[in-house]
Amino acid sequence: MNESPGASPLGSVAAPDPVAAPDPVRYMDGAAASTAGRTYKRLLLAALDLGPGHAVLDVGCGPGTDLPAMASLVGAGLVVGVDVDAAMRKEAHDRVAALDCVWVGGGDAHALPLRAASVDRVRFDRVLQHLAEPARALAEARRVLRSGGVLGMAEPDWYTLVVDDPDRATSDAFTRFVADKVRNGAIGRQLARLAVEAGFAVRTVDATAVVYRDPAEAEQVLGLRRNLARAVAAGAVDEAAGARWLARIGAGPMLASFTFYTVTAAA
Repeated sequence: MNESPGASPLGSVAAPDPVAAPDPVRYMDGAAASTAGRTYKRLLLAALDLGPGHAVLDVGCGPGTDLPAMASLVGAGLVVGVDVDAAMRKEAHDRVAALDCVWVGGGDAHALPLRAASVDRVRFDRVLQHLAEPARALAEARRVLRSGGVLGMAEPDWYTLVVDDPDRATSDAFTRFVADKVRNGAIGRQLARLAVEAGFAVRTVDATAVVYRDPAEAEQVLGLRRNLARAVAAGAVDEAAGARWLARIGAGPMLASFTFYTVTAAA
């Protein structure tokens, strides 16, 4: 395969606007539709054990990607999606407008707009990694859950990210840069402990190795080119070494992987 940066499906770190952030709705939909996304979402949905009549809260529901699947399981129950982002809420509302059992509204994970002991299930999907106070959000989840209710969480551990390349120093520097930029980059490994500290009884802990071998799919989810450009700009990665690294990854064969944790706990 041609290893020139221009031929790479990842593009070049020197390409125009390499650090432009992706459209958040398209990014979230793309990540959910990926092989890894579909796999962990099925695992989390099954672990929540939703049934007819349940009331379930999706904290940080985003564009409502998962609300219809939950609605199909609760029947005459209730699915509540809350998000702090107005644009995300509008998108979610539009997607579920025809579903009578779904309600979407504004809400901060640190101060949920629900009364105590009002829901049977609470779900966090890739939300805790971004919060200022994950422990406070879990305390709120414990407050709104009924006795015996179930908390389900799914989060990556970005410090486990590995990208195979002969230049291991650049790969390691890239991982450190990406993980350090996430507010709670190691949240995946912390979920079980945080749940116990919030008063939950942990039921299950599953760790899944998310593996990418297709450069285009890895780029879509991990933003290799975008994050490398940022790492270079920050002085965390040498520009020339980074360009060679990106070209080799794009030319293949490539492998990138990180660990994704799914945890359930009882109130």
